[in-house]
Amino acid sequence: MDRVADRGGPAGCAPDRGGRSTVVPGTGPRKAGSSPIGGVLRWLALGLVAVGLWLAGSGLAIHAKAALAQVLLQQAWQYTQVTGAPLRPWPWADTRPIARLAIGDRGPGLFVLAGASGRTLAFGPGHHDDSALPGTYGNAVVSAHRDTHFRVLRDLAVGDAVTIERPDGALVVYRVRSATVVDHRNLVLPRHPATPTLTLITCYPLDAVKPGTPLRYVVVATAE
Repeated sequence: MDRVADRGGPAGCAPDRGGRSTVVPGTGPRKAGSSPIGGVLRWLALGLVAVGLWLAGSGLAIHAKAALAQVLLQQAWQYTQVTGAPLRPWPWADTRPIARLAIGDRGPGLFVLAGASGRTLAFGPGHHDDSALPGTYGNAVVSAHRDTHFRVLRDLAVGDAVTIERPDGALVVYRVRSATVVDHRNLVLPRHPATPTLTLITCYPLDAVKPGTPLRYVVVATAE
């Protein structure tokens, strides 16, 4: 730290023979902002601002992409209901809407898409190909991400209604019978239950951020 070079004199100065003060080189105060640390902090702040703007732009792009996808899925669903023929929502899509899922009174419903790959789950709940079609006899198994489309499962209780709209316009109402946590390595689902069944699956814990959990939250509902 700086010391007083002369009694009563300013810090960083030493008296000359005439009693006048002269500045000792290198001991005077630095100009504002001239510290190397200050320069690093400025560049760090600029970098953080740039990263923030990039993330904000990416977030807006993701939301815009998701909104556009829902519009295209709606159009494909309407086409299927009118013509009875399946339609891919966009030319390169490897999926299509096969049903519409409404959980209680929480919004207009989600499009259930064919297949349960990672690409499909980015746009909506995915139907497992080796299970029954939603709204038909058998056990229809549908998966979705816990932090997006199946976030609503955390508020679902036994006795709540879950409705499936089929491509032919028919509505099938299910009632939740159970909600359990199961290790996916031990998950066994009946293929031909006595009552038409809808099984909804997402990762657990429902409020976790870190991916890769082996646990699954399994909601089983049966048709009324």
